Amino acid sequence: CPCARGLATPTSIMVGTGRAAELGVLFRRGAALQVLDGVDVVAFDKTGTLTQGKPTLTDIELVPGQTEAGMLALAAAIEAQSEHPVAKAVVAAARARGVPLSQAAEVTAVPGQGVSGQVGGAQVLLGSARFLLAQGVDLDALRGRGAQLADQGKTPLYLARAGRVLAVMAVTDPLKPEAAEVVSALKAKGLTVAMVTGDTPATAAHIADKLGIERVEADVQPEGKAEAVARLQSGGQTVAFVGDGINDAPALAS
Repeated sequence: CPCARGLATPTSIMVGTGRAAELGVLFRRGAALQVLDGVDVVAFDKTGTLTQGKPTLTDIELVPGQTEAGMLALAAAIEAQSEHPVAKAVVAAARARGVPLSQAAEVTAVPGQGVSGQVGGAQVLLGSARFLLAQGVDLDALRGRGAQLADQGKTPLYLARAGRVLAVMAVTDPLKPEAAEVVSALKAKGLTVAMVTGDTPATAAHIADKLGIERVEADVQPEGKAEAVARLQSGGQTVAFVGDGINDAPALAS
């Protein structure tokens, strides 16, 4: 009877979306439900999505002649004005060790790459290898150690002052306890699971291996996440993207 279908469809949608809302999942429009049924790939942002978004500083490697306290003071000085989770990890580590924070001026952050500022009349840089190399800093003294940290699933941050690299620090963002289970459940439904991250390929590969994720788009800057989604969509694949809505806004919109 057509009337039965006419009643069953809206009733099931109301029940389904109501239960989803109780779990914190909101559907903007009915078409999203229809499209979701045909998804081939579920792509996850990493930080704050698969991970807890609460990184901690785990390692500090120095060039000869430098001290851990001195390097933490420099790094925390230029990170103190930022709300980024990595910045909070650096500042928290300095405070936990009783390191007084220096004063920084002209602090500038480059999303997905790093931060710079003036401390004691010298330029201080903290961020990815790409960020420091773009500023003309030679990383050879610590590049090997940074690669080892990345192979362990940690995110290396290089610190330089006046154009000279002085330390490499590493932060680790623990995975959410349910992340592996979610990935496994999606794969059991026949879906391809991908991860899109700004981390180095080595760091991303370590995390993907722990979660059982086969496809990884690594070293992706915030403005490049929409392009990463487009690559996943190639061949007519329908992609669902899961992110925190800040750096991920363009990818979510696409």
